[in-house]
Amino acid sequence: MKTEIKNKPSVKKKEDELISGADLLVELLIKEDVKTIFGYPGGAVLPIYDALYRSDQDFKHVLSRHEQGSIFAAEGYARVTGKPGVVLATSGPGATNLITGITDAMMDSLPLVIFTGQVSKSVIGTDAFQEADLLGITTPITKYNYQVDDVRELPRVIREAFHIATTGRPGPVVIDFPKNIAEGISNVNYDTTIDLPGYQPTLTPNPLQIVKLLEALSKSEKPVILAGAGVQFAQASKELLEFAEKYELPVVNTLHGLGNFPGSHPLSLGMGGMHGTYTANNALYDCDLLINIGARFDDRLTGNLERFAQKAKVAHIDIDPAEIGKNVPTELPIVADAKRALKALLKTEVDMPDHGVWKETINKNKEEFPLWYNESEDFISPQWLMKKIHELSDGEAIVTTDVGQHQMWTAQFYTLDKPNRWVTSGGLGSMGFGLPSAIGAQFGKPDDLVISISGDGGFQMNLQELILLKQWNLPIKVFILNNAALGMVRQWQESFYEERYSESLLDMNPDFVKIAESYGIKGMKIRKEDQVEDALKEVFAYDGPVLVDFRIVRSEKVYPMIAPGKGINEMVGVTKCSES
Repeated sequence: MKTEIKNKPSVKKKEDELISGADLLVELLIKEDVKTIFGYPGGAVLPIYDALYRSDQDFKHVLSRHEQGSIFAAEGYARVTGKPGVVLATSGPGATNLITGITDAMMDSLPLVIFTGQVSKSVIGTDAFQEADLLGITTPITKYNYQVDDVRELPRVIREAFHIATTGRPGPVVIDFPKNIAEGISNVNYDTTIDLPGYQPTLTPNPLQIVKLLEALSKSEKPVILAGAGVQFAQASKELLEFAEKYELPVVNTLHGLGNFPGSHPLSLGMGGMHGTYTANNALYDCDLLINIGARFDDRLTGNLERFAQKAKVAHIDIDPAEIGKNVPTELPIVADAKRALKALLKTEVDMPDHGVWKETINKNKEEFPLWYNESEDFISPQWLMKKIHELSDGEAIVTTDVGQHQMWTAQFYTLDKPNRWVTSGGLGSMGFGLPSAIGAQFGKPDDLVISISGDGGFQMNLQELILLKQWNLPIKVFILNNAALGMVRQWQESFYEERYSESLLDMNPDFVKIAESYGIKGMKIRKEDQVEDALKEVFAYDGPVLVDFRIVRSEKVYPMIAPGKGINEMVGVTKCSES
């Protein structure tokens, strides 16, 4: 809970008065409607923290116990709200502890504005105490970065940073803040306009390209939509559903696109890619028209590019022109916001050829080659557990995951029907992401049920953030799928390294229940499937944070799987259902 501070001196607010850089920053954050900050103090940012202390604005400052916790939390906040996550860390190690999260946000297109403290300008370049070249370090992993040179630049820099982070393809922006700028005094003109001639994202699609895509659709006998996170960022789920239903187009989702098209819809084929469904991957392989909306054709989706959608005419709708044609040759490029492009496609109706054979093939694949698993008598089957969690949470939860086997089982078996309810690290695959991102998601959506699903390996990377569940009374349900291993590493060692388990077995795990209890959080340990339903009912009825250690089948693998170098249709672990 936030400590109440009485009789705080007020920050100066009149534009004709002198103001410090730190106080000015606080005023500008208020102008940007920032109410939540994830951060950790230190010497270089003490002036900023003092300004926050004295501000009349009721900021929620979430004090993580590691800077990586701050930035992963900001990502979770940004993912579920669409608003920029704001992070504040000190110079040197404080700033460098953010690097993984900045890279993660860049690869997953999440809007963050990150303030890093910096040593005073007079000693920059002298290897001063806790100095690090944040401009140099973050240039390749940010959408843009700044180092503030003058207090009077702040209104422009802050406004530009929030604009850049949230428009076009979202992404992280770093503002490096020397301590002397925070302490410097000046009178400032708040009036500033955004003038970025080199940054003008294309939002409206070219009408001719829309016509060409509709013409291609009118001739296609085996069309399929590939829907990525760009649909969610554009808030275009409603338009995607309308477009798919209008022409009865099957929809494959990327990992980050899950939820932007209802997973329970008859036209949904599920997730595509390395651990995607047989139906989705074969549709991508066999289609004659592939309409990519807001996905980046990454390697985990496509597999061997020489065997990906080779029979298809490819249309790609994306707000980032750099993604179009980067990996997959594209005949119909459409640079645009996904919502505007879909609205343009819906304005005109075209006649479609008969899709009867295509539909029959897809439905047959769904029936004969569903996702499958074996139940266990000794431990808990993780796939079955995901279905139970889905059932007993009514499929309405915001779900965050760490990275590994549990992530894929959740993506496969927790069916998502709504957007902005799926929070995972995709492009970078950052272990330690699950718990902090759940914290950020809960701050973003305080009235929603938030479930954090982690493996026993990833959970231990940021378990110190459990204290925030107690401090803020965040009713997050933390589920650990415990197989005493780095599960995905172990699976690859079994499949490709002749079962040489080099440093992948975690036989010395701590007692996670005792750890939870040491933080004042309710803990439970569940070993058998016949205990699961009652335990989950108790967890979801409990008005507060809970950690549950589920002991899952240790040797379980994630299937289907496309091995490295194989084509999207070359899946292993596919089982045909018997007709009986």
